[in-house]
Amino acid sequence: MAEWIMRQLPALIILVPFTAAPLAYLLGTRFGRPVGFISALLSQPLAVLLAITVMREGTLRYEVGGWGGPLGIDLVADGLTATMVLVTTVVGLFVTIYALGYFGDRERYRFFWPLWLFLWGSLLALFFSGDIFNLYVCLELVSMSAVALVGLTLRREALVAAMRYMLAAILGSLFYLFGVALIYGAFGSVDMQTLREIVRADTTAQAALALMTVGLVLKTALFPLHFWLPPAHSNAPSPVSAVLSALVVKGSFYILVRLWVDVAQPMAFPGVSTVLGILGATAIIWGSLQAFRQERLKMLVAYSTVAQIGYLFLMFPLVTGGGQAATDAWMGGIFHAVSHALAKSAMFLAAGLVLARFGHDRIDGLAGLSRRAPMTAMAFGLAGVTMMGLPPSGGFVAKWLLIRASIEAGQWWWAVIVVTGGLLAAAYVFRVVGPFFSREPEGIDDLDLDPGRSPWAMEGATLALAIGALLLGVLGQPLLDLIMVSAPALVAGVTP
Repeated sequence: MAEWIMRQLPALIILVPFTAAPLAYLLGTRFGRPVGFISALLSQPLAVLLAITVMREGTLRYEVGGWGGPLGIDLVADGLTATMVLVTTVVGLFVTIYALGYFGDRERYRFFWPLWLFLWGSLLALFFSGDIFNLYVCLELVSMSAVALVGLTLRREALVAAMRYMLAAILGSLFYLFGVALIYGAFGSVDMQTLREIVRADTTAQAALALMTVGLVLKTALFPLHFWLPPAHSNAPSPVSAVLSALVVKGSFYILVRLWVDVAQPMAFPGVSTVLGILGATAIIWGSLQAFRQERLKMLVAYSTVAQIGYLFLMFPLVTGGGQAATDAWMGGIFHAVSHALAKSAMFLAAGLVLARFGHDRIDGLAGLSRRAPMTAMAFGLAGVTMMGLPPSGGFVAKWLLIRASIEAGQWWWAVIVVTGGLLAAAYVFRVVGPFFSREPEGIDDLDLDPGRSPWAMEGATLALAIGALLLGVLGQPLLDLIMVSAPALVAGVTP
């Protein structure tokens, strides 16, 4: 039995949420909630088992239906896949616990559970996909589920934000699909392992990769194509905001990493990695400044996401040089994706608790919050430590690795951007956290949570994510080892 589970592990991980999603829909709100919770619990040991197996055996390949690539479909799991699956299941569990209290058993939110579970399964399938067309299919499933979740409340602002998100997602998908068509027409394959060996830097490949990159940058909300993210993330229900920021934008980023570090060697396409790095640096500065200017807590956290996404793209120009700089940049970029997922989900969940309990999230009306909601204030503050990159948080480790890679590569200007981004993050985090802890309650009308909500479970889930992001810097070595399992040749120091 154990051997069978090991062989079927990639398929089982995907099937858990995909099986639970239709069950949650058919059983309705009353029974859909426990279905979601049970599936979240079942996913945890499977994700941990995958990580352990990849650490021991290296890359795993599962042939769907016995037909492997390039004709069939392969599910592939290396260190990067296992890392993203692990963080998705951990964040997914605590968001699920939070959502049980946030939505309660109110019938108007019955569609949250099937949509959330379907999005979860689609993300997992994306991380396992071994060819660029199946990546497109999974990305579309993720986007459509996310759009529906943004508009879940049916409020006018949420519906407008969902429509804007949908149009951006469709446009990004079209660009990506055109690129896939060009790749297939030129090279006769969509399997990433095959393409890694045959893709060459001709005009067709350059055009295809350019189209795919633009589409994915739009879906990742990298500056200046971030226009859809702040309204979508700030107007969605708080559990949805957490998922969008922590996980959904990481799906398209994951594909970009596969394309530019794993499939197409960046050195064969000069300039692309530098452009991505410049856009990332601009996102850090612009997003941080915009976050500082916001008057609403959720909008501040949304613009913080724009800024934090920028750090992910500093990895690209640093990876291209090879050597130790490439290794540090690889670990720093992926580690930042993980620490950001934990901290940012905690921030959005904390903002949701504030909004649910006090009826508003105006920053100037939340002075003294720590006296009324100490666990919520603490969770937001601890998550802010990770956003700033202070030790011993996971954000500190990620930014230190990026700074070290910049120095090793002789590209010191990226290090300056990282440090500047940390200082700007401190400015907008302290703008919120300072009044939380330094003044008496001022203008806060405590409405309490609606009947049926479970504040202890919601606050506990939020605080657990924030503490996890903090402890990641101390206990993160096994994760760094996992990230390096079956790393791309360029990162591992092998000359292509």
